[in-house]
Amino acid sequence: MVDRAAGAPALPDDWPAAPETSLALTRMGSFDWDLASGLMHLDGHAHLVLDLPAEEYDGRRASLMALMPSEEAARLDARVAQALKSGRDHYGVYFRIRRRDGTLRWTHSQGRVRRDTDGRPVRITGIVRDATAELADSTARIAADAERRWQTSVAEAITAALAHARTVQDVIDVLKDVHGLELFGARSLVLGLLEPGGRIHLVAEGPQEAFVPGTRYTRVDEQYPMSEVIRTLAPRFIEGREDFAESYPILWPHIEPLGVEAAAYLPLIAQGRPIGAFGLLYADRTGFNAEERNLLVAIGSTLAQSVQRAVLYDQEHDLAEGLQQAMLPRRIPDVPGAQIAVRYRSARIGRDIGGDWYDVITLPGGRVGAVIGDVQGHDTDAAAVMGQLRIVLRAYAAEGHTPATVMARASGFLHELDTDRFATCLYAEADLSTGVVQVVRAGHVDPLLRDTDGSCRRIPVDGGLPLGLSAEFGRLEYPVTTLELDPGQTLLLYTDGLVEQPGSDLDDGMQLLTALVRGGPRDIQHLADRLCEVVDERGGEDDVALLLMRRRGTLTPRSGGRLHQPVAQNDPEALRSARRMVRSAVVAWGAGVRADEIELVADELTTNALMHTDGGAEVTVRVLAGPQRRLRVEVEDGSSALPRRREAGDSGVSGRGLLLVDRLADAWGVEPRGSGKCVWCEFTVPERPGPGSAGPSGGTAGVPLG
Repeated sequence: MVDRAAGAPALPDDWPAAPETSLALTRMGSFDWDLASGLMHLDGHAHLVLDLPAEEYDGRRASLMALMPSEEAARLDARVAQALKSGRDHYGVYFRIRRRDGTLRWTHSQGRVRRDTDGRPVRITGIVRDATAELADSTARIAADAERRWQTSVAEAITAALAHARTVQDVIDVLKDVHGLELFGARSLVLGLLEPGGRIHLVAEGPQEAFVPGTRYTRVDEQYPMSEVIRTLAPRFIEGREDFAESYPILWPHIEPLGVEAAAYLPLIAQGRPIGAFGLLYADRTGFNAEERNLLVAIGSTLAQSVQRAVLYDQEHDLAEGLQQAMLPRRIPDVPGAQIAVRYRSARIGRDIGGDWYDVITLPGGRVGAVIGDVQGHDTDAAAVMGQLRIVLRAYAAEGHTPATVMARASGFLHELDTDRFATCLYAEADLSTGVVQVVRAGHVDPLLRDTDGSCRRIPVDGGLPLGLSAEFGRLEYPVTTLELDPGQTLLLYTDGLVEQPGSDLDDGMQLLTALVRGGPRDIQHLADRLCEVVDERGGEDDVALLLMRRRGTLTPRSGGRLHQPVAQNDPEALRSARRMVRSAVVAWGAGVRADEIELVADELTTNALMHTDGGAEVTVRVLAGPQRRLRVEVEDGSSALPRRREAGDSGVSGRGLLLVDRLADAWGVEPRGSGKCVWCEFTVPERPGPGSAGPSGGTAGVPLG
């Protein structure tokens, strides 16, 4: 400790005036407190005022605080902290110190806050004086006023903190906070909740060394203070060590080493019945006056209301969480040809339950349906609606409806429910043998595609209105976007909680997610975990559901490619060009044994599109990889009218087109495409003769085709 000349420092001209008293009869000393190091220098007079010999003082402020009753130290700390935070340059406070003979002395301190050029407090200098004579006639009044103010501040602080506690853990966090103990002026605390059967569960104790082994679970009929207050519904104030030892001989041997001098145990009563008990243990107190008891009883009442509210909230949350978990798939089926990872994370802020869900549906013919969705709201109703939507989507898909029909029927179902909720959804139906994926979007965020090299991009998908709203407004048309998923590529479906962040727009969130996926682990299970970790770190007010689907297999060079030719109406040359494209593709891709069939069907589909629609057609020919090599012909037009098979006319010239397609092609069908449709057919063709054969280039692995 640096030795300084004794004597009080000269006070500035604007120093607040001290109460009128004779300085000759009042001992006064000075202090100098370095906030950076925590060291506080006292001059000789200050040592006399504080009744602290210089040789017993180590220069640390904590040693001075030990001279004060806990409530006095807390009040002094609060006054200093208020001056530092408010920007004021001075403060004044009365407090009591405990002298070496055990008596209390009233003391007054005035401090001047010194700040650096940035306004940060760095030093406090000031005076400390004996205020015993000054307050001789008004000690009781001043003490009472100060005590009332302190009690009011404690009650306000505890009530304000508990007002934000929604769960039992939130209540515990408030009580165990170091400032919470300071407000109570206690050394440690315990909180127990009454469970069925008369068992008391100790859910909180603090600080850590305050825990008594064997008291985690006790009963109301045992000889413990918490048991007593729950039985009697009356507070128990333990006045001193002798009272503690005599009243609770089982507990006292464990309490005595903690230095406890007194304690207050309060029953937590809600709606006329006990729900638990709360205890405060003091190391520097003997007895409780009437006002202190009233304050603790009032705090106990506030705490009881908070605990009851938190218990009910936890029960409702557990019910909603259980309902949601029951609605989500218990297991994801093994899907041949795919690796699948799913995750669900509830929001950290508020811990509410929402209507986010995922599902994986196995379909005939080696196909699989992947669903991601989000029902509006965060409550049990949202979870219930989610469960019903999941069931009907699964049922419609299993019935064999097209993706667009599945979505339209689900929207109609939600509209007919007695609810005002709507839902966003994305449904992807994948043929894993060919990699063809049909995607339908109802107001949901676009999916992402991660390539085999780790690169990631957003896949724009044409969409319709959210489920429920599209039926309400009579807009049940859902366009279908078709893309190809190569072996090793991963399709990511997710809800908006993964990309929405407070203060940022959706595009920023999409860019961040794309970067996370690009730099994330290659294993999709690890990647899903990593994305959820980011959600947990960031927090948020929305739930997150995530579904990743990777097509199995090794990416090999395609045996063919993709050729595309637009054909306008009244353009014979374009039609001839399309025929030449089909013929050359058939020859180049080694499908000559079926050349006549393929060319005839492609020509029939193209001619039908030109004859029965008001616009042109788009002809696409490509080879599909898989166990069997197949050539696929697609003819897309702008009409939503679906083709139908019919008998030939009297002349025998028309009416045979689809009958011909059905007879010659191995498979064919119709897909909605935006405002139009696509008629397709597939032909099984032999493998190419050898690696030396050349064919058209232009493969489009993993890009939208429609």
